[in-house]
Amino acid sequence: MRYLLITYVKKATGQIDEQVGVSRNLKPRDLTTCNIILDFKTQKIEKALIDGKQVDTTWDMIQDYYSQVYPALIDDLRRDNGLPSLEPVEITEPPLQ
Repeated sequence: MRYLLITYVKKATGQIDEQVGVSRNLKPRDLTTCNIILDFKTQKIEKALIDGKQVDTTWDMIQDYYSQVYPALIDDLRRDNGLPSLEPVEITEPPLQ
């Protein structure tokens, strides 16, 4: 797998659900519906959009954040794309503000 795809869905109650997936290829639908798209082959942020606004973040910051939330998934994506495993990093604030 190459891409990490994250979509945030706001419910009528105001609660926000996070849907996470991985993909080998990007589809046009992914580009329009996903909030976060990370390309682990090129180590590039394809999209980082929260509440309709572009998020100012770096590859290292966003990857470190999601490696805390989904450590096994991020490690698998890194391994599948020829990258070494990450050392555990403690995040004090999320990069998506």
